[in-house]
Amino acid sequence: MIYVLVPSYNEAQTVGLLLWKVRQVFTAFAREYQLLVVNDGSTDSTEDTLAPYTRALPLTLVTHRQREGYARSLEELLRLAAGRTDRPRRDLVVTLQADFSDAPDDIPELVKRIEGGADIVVGDGRRQGGLPRGESLARRLLTPLVRPTLKLDGVTDYVSTLRAYRIATLTRLIRERGGRPLVSGEGWAADLELLVRAARHARRIESVPVASEATPRLRQSRATPLRSALRAWREAHRLSSLLRAPVESSPDQDPEPPASETPQRRRGRGRGRGRGRGRGRGRPPAHPVPAPSSA
Repeated sequence: MIYVLVPSYNEAQTVGLLLWKVRQVFTAFAREYQLLVVNDGSTDSTEDTLAPYTRALPLTLVTHRQREGYARSLEELLRLAAGRTDRPRRDLVVTLQADFSDAPDDIPELVKRIEGGADIVVGDGRRQGGLPRGESLARRLLTPLVRPTLKLDGVTDYVSTLRAYRIATLTRLIRERGGRPLVSGEGWAADLELLVRAARHARRIESVPVASEATPRLRQSRATPLRSALRAWREAHRLSSLLRAPVESSPDQDPEPPASETPQRRRGRGRGRGRGRGRGRGRPPAHPVPAPSSA
């Protein structure tokens, strides 16, 4: 099972189109999937936009009546996926941004790398075409600044939001943290912290260049790239000692399934149950969200 995680706040213009694009990707890329979406106290029409998709797609919608922030929304989705799986060493999560800054077309390559043995796969978007100039510059400068402090083999983009994690890696992290938060920062700092904490429990990390062009943004960014990069750089120094700390080993609770049981042959299993799950019949919503203008 592939759990696609989408934290959302005031993304009525794009989130519906993103979800329908994910469906198209998995129609061509034969894997079983579920969409897990948080509506984090949106004040626009995000709630109304999402409602028909819960009936048309295999989607679980979690609604926050008040905004709790990106980090808490992402963590809630990670824990939800980890709690649902019955095959943590086979199943994985993919994280996507609801503003369409991450393209669903890049999901299959991340999934293939996990199926090939990686525990974490990072979409390297530093040189992605179509990025705003300030964001592209900040991301390219951040890696050489952070790498001497956080030496993570296989990582080339430390603040990428397009990632895949083997769920067994996340369950080890969740057990280590206990009742403590998995992430505490916001924005790029939260993404960096999650990567560092999860990397301690990963045997292999890989990076893949993001192949898709960035979609033109329909809203102004909520944070300036340089300020986000500065916060991530400070977070890197805060986390530097974490990589040197010992990791308490614990055996995986999920036995390795037979080699003959491939993800393709497992299609059709009952989907995980959860609050707000849609029936996944594949019918489009009555009023699909229009595609963003390329103008």
